[in-house]
Amino acid sequence: MKGRSMSRTVSVAITAAALSTMLGAGVRQGFGLYLGPVTAELEAGREIYGMAMAVGNLIYGVPLIGILADRFGARLVLAVGGLIYALGLALMTVWLTVPGLILSIGLLVGIGLGATTFVVVLGAVGKLVPESQRSRVFGVITATGSVGFLIMPPITQALIDDFGWKTAVLAQAGMVLLIVPLATCLPGGGRLRRKKNQDAFVAEIPIWTYIREGFKKPSYIMLVVGFFVCGFHVSFISVHLPVYLEDNGIGQIRGVALALIGAFNLVGSLTFGWLGDRLPRRFLLSFIYGGRGLVLAAYFLTPITVTSTLLFSVLMGMLWLATVPLTSGTVARFFGTRYLATMYGFVFFGHQVGAFFGAWWSGRVYDLVGSYDLMFYLAIALGVFGFLVHLPIREEPIRMRLDPAEPASTPAA
Repeated sequence: MKGRSMSRTVSVAITAAALSTMLGAGVRQGFGLYLGPVTAELEAGREIYGMAMAVGNLIYGVPLIGILADRFGARLVLAVGGLIYALGLALMTVWLTVPGLILSIGLLVGIGLGATTFVVVLGAVGKLVPESQRSRVFGVITATGSVGFLIMPPITQALIDDFGWKTAVLAQAGMVLLIVPLATCLPGGGRLRRKKNQDAFVAEIPIWTYIREGFKKPSYIMLVVGFFVCGFHVSFISVHLPVYLEDNGIGQIRGVALALIGAFNLVGSLTFGWLGDRLPRRFLLSFIYGGRGLVLAAYFLTPITVTSTLLFSVLMGMLWLATVPLTSGTVARFFGTRYLATMYGFVFFGHQVGAFFGAWWSGRVYDLVGSYDLMFYLAIALGVFGFLVHLPIREEPIRMRLDPAEPASTPAA
Protein backbone atom coordinates (compact mmCIF):
# COMPACT_ATOMS: atom_id res chain seq x y z
CA MET A 1 0.00 0.00 0.00
CA LYS A 2 2.83 2.33 0.84
CA GLY A 3 4.40 1.74 -2.59
CA ARG A 4 1.07 2.33 -4.29
CA SER A 5 0.53 5.53 -2.32
CA MET A 6 4.00 6.80 -3.26
CA SER A 7 3.30 5.93 -6.88
CA ARG A 8 0.10 7.94 -6.79
CA THR A 9 1.92 10.86 -5.17
CA VAL A 10 4.55 10.87 -7.90
CA SER A 11 1.93 10.57 -10.65
CA VAL A 12 -0.08 13.47 -9.23
CA ALA A 13 3.07 15.61 -8.97
CA ILE A 14 4.03 14.82 -12.58
CA THR A 15 0.50 15.65 -13.76
CA ALA A 16 0.44 18.95 -11.86
CA ALA A 17 3.88 19.88 -13.17
CA ALA A 18 2.80 19.10 -16.74
CA LEU A 19 -0.45 21.08 -16.50
CA SER A 20 1.32 24.06 -14.93
CA THR A 21 3.81 24.06 -17.80
CA MET A 22 0.97 23.75 -20.30
CA LEU A 23 -0.73 26.86 -18.92
CA GLY A 24 2.38 28.98 -18.31
CA ALA A 25 4.25 28.18 -21.50
CA GLY A 26 1.09 27.87 -23.60
CA VAL A 27 -0.11 31.38 -22.80
CA ARG A 28 3.39 32.68 -23.57
CA GLN A 29 3.33 30.97 -26.98
CA GLY A 30 0.66 33.41 -28.15
CA PHE A 31 2.46 36.61 -27.09
CA GLY A 32 3.65 37.23 -30.64
CA LEU A 33 0.02 37.66 -31.69
CA TYR A 34 -0.19 40.82 -29.57
CA LEU A 35 2.74 42.51 -31.33
CA GLY A 36 0.61 43.94 -34.14
CA PRO A 37 -2.33 45.34 -32.13
CA VAL A 38 -0.19 46.60 -29.23
CA THR A 39 2.31 48.48 -31.43
CA ALA A 40 -0.57 49.85 -33.53
CA GLU A 41 -2.25 51.27 -30.42
CA LEU A 42 1.06 52.66 -29.16
CA GLU A 43 1.89 53.95 -32.65
CA ALA A 44 5.39 52.56 -32.13
CA GLY A 45 7.86 50.36 -34.01
CA ARG A 46 8.37 46.66 -33.43
CA GLU A 47 11.48 47.18 -31.31
CA ILE A 48 9.36 48.48 -28.40
CA TYR A 49 7.32 45.32 -28.00
CA GLY A 50 10.38 43.22 -28.79
CA MET A 51 12.31 44.95 -26.01
CA ALA A 52 9.54 44.31 -23.47
CA MET A 53 9.46 40.64 -24.49
CA ALA A 54 13.25 40.52 -24.35
CA VAL A 55 13.31 41.86 -20.79
CA GLY A 56 10.72 39.26 -19.84
CA ASN A 57 12.83 36.53 -21.41
CA LEU A 58 15.89 37.64 -19.47
CA ILE A 59 14.04 37.86 -16.15
CA TYR A 60 12.40 34.50 -16.91
CA GLY A 61 15.83 32.87 -16.93
CA VAL A 62 17.42 34.46 -13.83
CA PRO A 63 18.91 31.52 -11.86
CA LEU A 64 17.60 32.94 -8.57
CA ILE A 65 14.24 31.21 -9.18
CA GLY A 66 15.89 27.78 -9.18
CA ILE A 67 17.83 28.61 -6.00
CA LEU A 68 14.58 29.68 -4.28
CA ALA A 69 12.83 26.48 -5.39
CA ASP A 70 15.63 24.32 -3.99
CA ARG A 71 15.64 26.32 -0.76
CA PHE A 72 11.91 26.85 -0.07
CA GLY A 73 10.27 24.17 -2.20
CA ALA A 74 8.63 24.09 -5.62
CA ARG A 75 5.11 24.33 -4.19
CA LEU A 76 5.53 27.82 -2.77
CA VAL A 77 7.55 29.16 -5.70
CA LEU A 78 5.07 27.82 -8.27
CA ALA A 79 2.02 29.27 -6.45
CA VAL A 80 3.55 32.71 -6.00
CA GLY A 81 4.76 32.63 -9.59
CA GLY A 82 1.25 31.98 -10.88
CA LEU A 83 -0.07 35.01 -8.99
CA ILE A 84 2.70 37.30 -10.26
CA TYR A 85 2.25 36.04 -13.83
CA ALA A 86 -1.50 36.84 -13.77
CA LEU A 87 -0.84 40.26 -12.22
CA GLY A 88 1.63 41.12 -14.97
CA LEU A 89 -0.86 40.23 -17.69
CA ALA A 90 -3.61 42.27 -16.06
CA LEU A 91 -1.32 45.30 -15.66
CA MET A 92 -0.46 45.16 -19.37
CA THR A 93 -4.06 46.15 -20.22
CA VAL A 94 -4.25 49.20 -17.93
CA TRP A 95 -0.79 50.71 -18.31
CA LEU A 96 -0.17 50.70 -22.05
CA THR A 97 3.02 52.72 -22.24
CA VAL A 98 6.61 51.75 -22.88
CA PRO A 99 7.43 51.68 -19.11
CA GLY A 100 4.16 49.81 -18.53
CA LEU A 101 5.08 47.10 -21.05
CA ILE A 102 8.54 46.73 -19.53
CA LEU A 103 7.05 46.30 -16.05
CA SER A 104 4.12 44.08 -17.01
CA ILE A 105 5.19 41.59 -19.69
CA GLY A 106 8.81 42.34 -18.97
CA LEU A 107 9.45 42.18 -15.22
CA LEU A 108 6.27 40.63 -13.75
CA VAL A 109 5.44 38.11 -16.49
CA GLY A 110 9.16 37.25 -16.66
CA ILE A 111 9.21 36.43 -12.94
CA GLY A 112 5.98 34.49 -13.26
CA LEU A 113 7.22 32.44 -16.19
CA GLY A 114 10.47 31.65 -14.42
CA ALA A 115 8.52 30.30 -11.46
CA THR A 116 5.86 28.34 -13.38
CA THR A 117 7.64 26.51 -16.16
CA PHE A 118 10.53 24.16 -16.69
CA VAL A 119 13.19 25.13 -14.14
CA VAL A 120 10.96 24.78 -11.08
CA VAL A 121 8.75 21.86 -12.11
CA LEU A 122 11.52 19.73 -13.62
CA GLY A 123 13.67 20.33 -10.55
CA ALA A 124 10.81 19.14 -8.32
CA VAL A 125 9.88 16.07 -10.36
CA GLY A 126 13.52 15.12 -10.93
CA LYS A 127 13.81 14.40 -7.21
CA LEU A 128 10.93 11.91 -7.40
CA VAL A 129 11.92 9.69 -10.32
CA PRO A 130 14.99 7.46 -10.90
CA GLU A 131 17.77 8.49 -13.25
CA SER A 132 16.88 5.74 -15.75
CA GLN A 133 13.42 7.30 -16.32
CA ARG A 134 14.27 10.97 -15.96
CA SER A 135 14.59 12.02 -19.63
CA ARG A 136 11.35 10.20 -20.44
CA VAL A 137 9.41 11.89 -17.63
CA PHE A 138 10.91 15.27 -18.50
CA GLY A 139 9.84 14.61 -22.09
CA VAL A 140 6.26 13.94 -20.97
CA ILE A 141 6.15 17.21 -19.02
CA THR A 142 7.65 19.13 -21.94
CA ALA A 143 5.23 17.46 -24.34
CA THR A 144 2.23 18.39 -22.19
CA GLY A 145 3.47 21.96 -22.31
CA SER A 146 3.23 21.53 -26.07
CA VAL A 147 -0.50 20.96 -25.74
CA GLY A 148 -0.62 24.55 -24.51
CA PHE A 149 1.37 25.58 -27.58
CA LEU A 150 -1.22 23.79 -29.71
CA ILE A 151 -4.43 25.16 -28.19
CA MET A 152 -3.46 28.61 -26.87
CA PRO A 153 -2.48 30.47 -30.08
CA PRO A 154 -5.80 29.75 -31.89
CA ILE A 155 -7.70 30.66 -28.72
CA THR A 156 -5.67 33.85 -28.37
CA GLN A 157 -6.22 34.76 -32.01
CA ALA A 158 -9.98 34.14 -31.73
CA LEU A 159 -10.23 36.24 -28.57
CA ILE A 160 -8.30 39.10 -30.19
CA ASP A 161 -10.45 38.99 -33.34
CA ASP A 162 -13.78 38.77 -31.49
CA PHE A 163 -13.23 40.82 -28.32
CA GLY A 164 -10.02 42.82 -28.75
CA TRP A 165 -6.52 42.20 -27.43
CA LYS A 166 -7.15 43.57 -23.92
CA THR A 167 -9.99 41.14 -23.24
CA ALA A 168 -7.82 38.35 -24.62
CA VAL A 169 -5.03 39.23 -22.19
CA LEU A 170 -7.41 39.33 -19.19
CA ALA A 171 -8.89 35.97 -20.16
CA GLN A 172 -5.41 34.48 -20.23
CA ALA A 173 -4.62 36.00 -16.84
CA GLY A 174 -7.57 34.00 -15.51
CA MET A 175 -6.18 30.82 -17.08
CA VAL A 176 -2.77 31.39 -15.49
CA LEU A 177 -4.37 31.65 -12.03
CA LEU A 178 -5.23 27.94 -12.29
CA ILE A 179 -1.53 27.27 -11.66
CA VAL A 180 -2.00 28.26 -8.00
CA PRO A 181 -4.13 25.24 -6.97
CA LEU A 182 -1.97 22.94 -9.12
CA ALA A 183 1.05 24.00 -7.08
CA THR A 184 -0.34 22.24 -4.01
CA CYS A 185 0.36 18.88 -5.69
CA LEU A 186 4.13 19.40 -5.85
CA PRO A 187 6.63 18.62 -3.06
CA GLY A 188 6.46 21.17 -0.30
CA GLY A 189 9.79 21.67 1.46
CA GLY A 190 13.07 22.54 -0.17
CA ARG A 191 15.07 19.95 1.78
CA LEU A 192 14.44 16.28 1.05
CA ARG A 193 14.53 13.56 3.66
CA ARG A 194 17.70 11.59 3.30
CA LYS A 195 17.15 8.12 1.83
CA LYS A 196 18.70 5.13 3.59
CA ASN A 197 21.01 4.41 0.67
CA GLN A 198 21.94 8.06 0.14
CA ASP A 199 25.46 9.03 1.16
CA ALA A 200 25.73 11.63 3.91
CA PHE A 201 27.85 13.96 1.82
CA VAL A 202 24.92 14.69 -0.54
CA ALA A 203 23.15 16.66 2.19
CA GLU A 204 26.36 18.27 3.39
CA ILE A 205 27.69 19.69 0.13
CA PRO A 206 26.53 23.35 -0.02
CA ILE A 207 24.90 24.82 -3.09
CA TRP A 208 27.83 27.15 -3.77
CA THR A 209 30.12 24.15 -4.15
CA TYR A 210 27.88 22.80 -6.91
CA ILE A 211 27.96 26.16 -8.69
CA ARG A 212 31.73 26.56 -8.31
CA GLU A 213 32.56 23.05 -9.48
CA GLY A 214 30.02 23.19 -12.30
CA PHE A 215 31.50 26.27 -13.90
CA LYS A 216 34.95 24.70 -13.79
CA LYS A 217 33.79 21.95 -16.17
CA PRO A 218 33.79 22.59 -19.94
CA SER A 219 30.88 20.20 -20.53
CA TYR A 220 28.57 22.20 -18.25
CA ILE A 221 29.66 25.49 -19.83
CA MET A 222 28.99 24.04 -23.29
CA LEU A 223 25.44 23.22 -22.20
CA VAL A 224 24.95 26.80 -21.02
CA VAL A 225 26.33 28.24 -24.27
CA GLY A 226 24.44 25.76 -26.43
CA PHE A 227 21.11 26.55 -24.78
CA PHE A 228 21.63 30.19 -25.85
CA VAL A 229 20.95 28.97 -29.40
CA CYS A 230 17.69 27.31 -28.39
CA GLY A 231 16.46 30.48 -26.71
CA PHE A 232 17.33 32.64 -29.69
CA HIS A 233 15.50 30.36 -32.13
CA VAL A 234 12.38 29.95 -30.01
CA SER A 235 12.06 33.65 -29.20
CA PHE A 236 12.77 34.87 -32.72
CA ILE A 237 10.17 32.56 -34.23
CA SER A 238 7.43 32.81 -31.60
CA VAL A 239 7.56 36.62 -31.32
CA HIS A 240 8.24 37.61 -34.93
CA LEU A 241 6.83 34.82 -37.13
CA PRO A 242 3.24 36.16 -36.91
CA VAL A 243 4.17 39.60 -38.26
CA TYR A 244 6.60 38.05 -40.75
CA LEU A 245 3.67 36.14 -42.20
CA GLU A 246 1.65 39.35 -42.36
CA ASP A 247 4.54 41.01 -44.19
CA ASN A 248 4.37 38.19 -46.76
CA GLY A 249 0.59 38.44 -47.22
CA ILE A 250 -0.40 35.24 -45.37
CA GLY A 251 -1.15 36.63 -41.93
CA GLN A 252 -4.41 34.68 -41.79
CA ILE A 253 -2.47 31.51 -40.86
CA ARG A 254 -0.33 33.02 -38.10
CA GLY A 255 -2.32 31.36 -35.29
CA VAL A 256 -2.38 28.04 -37.15
CA ALA A 257 1.38 28.18 -37.72
CA LEU A 258 2.09 28.66 -34.01
CA ALA A 259 -0.40 25.91 -33.13
CA LEU A 260 1.28 23.47 -35.52
CA ILE A 261 4.61 24.15 -33.84
CA GLY A 262 2.96 23.24 -30.55
CA ALA A 263 1.30 20.12 -31.93
CA PHE A 264 4.49 18.66 -33.35
CA ASN A 265 6.52 19.78 -30.35
CA LEU A 266 4.36 17.27 -28.49
CA VAL A 267 5.68 14.51 -30.77
CA GLY A 268 9.27 15.76 -30.71
CA SER A 269 9.45 16.15 -26.93
CA LEU A 270 8.10 12.65 -26.30
CA THR A 271 10.32 11.10 -28.96
CA PHE A 272 13.57 12.74 -27.90
CA GLY A 273 12.73 12.31 -24.21
CA TRP A 274 12.38 8.56 -24.84
CA LEU A 275 15.56 8.47 -26.91
CA GLY A 276 17.44 10.41 -24.21
CA ASP A 277 17.22 7.40 -21.85
CA ARG A 278 18.75 5.16 -24.55
CA LEU A 279 21.23 7.16 -26.65
CA PRO A 280 23.94 9.74 -25.86
CA ARG A 281 22.13 12.99 -25.25
CA ARG A 282 24.92 15.11 -26.72
CA PHE A 283 24.45 13.48 -30.14
CA LEU A 284 20.69 13.98 -29.98
CA LEU A 285 21.17 17.65 -29.08
CA SER A 286 23.59 18.14 -31.98
CA PHE A 287 21.07 16.53 -34.31
CA ILE A 288 18.30 18.87 -33.11
CA TYR A 289 20.33 22.06 -33.53
CA GLY A 290 21.70 21.03 -36.90
CA GLY A 291 18.19 20.13 -38.00
CA ARG A 292 16.90 23.54 -36.97
CA GLY A 293 19.57 25.23 -39.07
CA LEU A 294 18.58 23.17 -42.12
CA VAL A 295 14.84 23.82 -41.63
CA LEU A 296 15.39 27.57 -41.23
CA ALA A 297 17.59 27.68 -44.33
CA ALA A 298 15.12 25.74 -46.46
CA TYR A 299 12.21 27.94 -45.37
CA PHE A 300 13.99 31.26 -45.80
CA LEU A 301 15.64 30.46 -49.14
CA THR A 302 12.42 29.29 -50.84
CA PRO A 303 9.24 31.30 -51.58
CA ILE A 304 7.18 32.02 -48.45
CA THR A 305 3.78 30.42 -49.08
CA VAL A 306 1.03 28.89 -46.98
CA THR A 307 2.30 25.40 -47.81
CA SER A 308 5.95 26.16 -47.03
CA THR A 309 4.97 27.87 -43.77
CA LEU A 310 2.85 24.95 -42.58
CA LEU A 311 5.65 22.52 -43.45
CA PHE A 312 8.14 24.76 -41.63
CA SER A 313 5.89 24.76 -38.56
CA VAL A 314 5.63 20.96 -38.57
CA LEU A 315 9.39 20.39 -38.88
CA MET A 316 10.38 23.15 -36.47
CA GLY A 317 7.79 21.89 -34.01
CA MET A 318 9.47 18.47 -33.95
CA LEU A 319 12.69 20.22 -32.89
CA TRP A 320 11.15 23.03 -30.81
CA LEU A 321 11.56 22.08 -27.14
CA ALA A 322 12.92 18.59 -27.70
CA THR A 323 16.11 20.12 -26.28
CA VAL A 324 14.56 20.52 -22.81
CA PRO A 325 14.35 16.88 -21.60
CA LEU A 326 17.80 16.18 -23.05
CA THR A 327 19.45 19.27 -21.56
CA SER A 328 17.80 18.95 -18.15
CA GLY A 329 18.50 15.21 -18.11
CA THR A 330 22.18 15.91 -18.80
CA VAL A 331 22.31 18.44 -15.95
CA ALA A 332 20.78 15.83 -13.62
CA ARG A 333 23.43 13.37 -14.81
CA PHE A 334 26.15 15.90 -13.96
CA PHE A 335 24.95 16.95 -10.51
CA GLY A 336 22.24 14.61 -9.25
CA THR A 337 18.89 16.05 -8.18
CA ARG A 338 19.50 17.81 -4.85
CA TYR A 339 20.14 21.16 -6.54
CA LEU A 340 18.76 20.32 -9.97
CA ALA A 341 16.57 23.45 -10.16
CA THR A 342 19.59 25.62 -9.35
CA MET A 343 22.05 24.00 -11.76
CA TYR A 344 19.50 23.70 -14.56
CA GLY A 345 18.55 27.31 -13.77
CA PHE A 346 22.01 28.53 -14.80
CA VAL A 347 21.79 26.58 -18.06
CA PHE A 348 18.31 27.97 -18.64
CA PHE A 349 19.63 31.48 -18.08
CA GLY A 350 21.83 30.91 -21.13
CA HIS A 351 18.64 29.99 -22.99
CA GLN A 352 16.96 33.20 -21.91
CA VAL A 353 19.91 35.40 -22.83
CA GLY A 354 19.48 33.98 -26.31
CA ALA A 355 15.74 34.63 -26.07
CA PHE A 356 16.46 38.26 -25.12
CA PHE A 357 18.37 38.85 -28.34
CA GLY A 358 15.92 36.81 -30.41
CA ALA A 359 13.02 39.01 -29.32
CA TRP A 360 14.66 42.44 -29.05
CA TRP A 361 17.35 42.46 -31.70
CA SER A 362 15.00 41.03 -34.31
CA GLY A 363 12.64 43.97 -33.79
CA ARG A 364 15.56 46.38 -33.72
CA VAL A 365 16.98 45.08 -37.01
CA TYR A 366 13.56 45.16 -38.65
CA ASP A 367 12.98 48.78 -37.62
CA LEU A 368 16.41 49.72 -38.99
CA VAL A 369 16.37 47.92 -42.36
CA GLY A 370 12.73 46.89 -42.87
CA SER A 371 13.55 43.19 -43.20
CA TYR A 372 14.16 40.03 -41.16
CA ASP A 373 16.73 38.68 -43.62
CA LEU A 374 19.75 39.29 -41.38
CA MET A 375 18.04 37.55 -38.48
CA PHE A 376 17.31 34.46 -40.57
CA TYR A 377 20.97 34.25 -41.60
CA LEU A 378 22.01 34.58 -37.96
CA ALA A 379 19.51 31.93 -36.83
CA ILE A 380 20.85 29.52 -39.47
CA ALA A 381 24.45 30.14 -38.39
CA LEU A 382 23.54 29.57 -34.75
CA GLY A 383 22.01 26.23 -35.71
CA VAL A 384 25.41 25.17 -37.07
CA PHE A 385 27.09 26.45 -33.90
CA GLY A 386 24.63 24.49 -31.74
CA PHE A 387 25.39 21.34 -33.72
CA LEU A 388 29.13 21.70 -33.11
CA VAL A 389 29.19 22.84 -29.47
CA HIS A 390 27.31 19.81 -28.10
CA LEU A 391 29.46 17.13 -29.73
CA PRO A 392 32.40 17.30 -27.24
CA ILE A 393 30.23 17.15 -24.09
CA ARG A 394 31.19 14.36 -21.69
CA GLU A 395 28.12 12.85 -20.03
CA GLU A 396 29.47 11.79 -16.67
CA PRO A 397 28.85 12.95 -13.09
CA ILE A 398 30.80 16.03 -12.04
CA ARG A 399 32.69 15.34 -8.82
CA MET A 400 32.21 17.76 -5.94
CA ARG A 401 35.03 19.06 -3.72
CA LEU A 402 34.19 20.80 -0.43
CA ASP A 403 37.83 21.84 -0.37
CA PRO A 404 40.15 21.78 -3.40
CA ALA A 405 42.64 19.75 -1.33
CA GLU A 406 40.09 17.07 -0.44
CA PRO A 407 39.07 14.05 -2.54
CA ALA A 408 36.09 14.68 -4.83
CA SER A 409 32.67 13.10 -4.24
CA THR A 410 30.11 12.22 -6.89
CA PRO A 411 26.53 13.44 -6.25
CA ALA A 412 23.84 10.78 -6.06
CA ALA A 413 21.61 10.55 -9.12
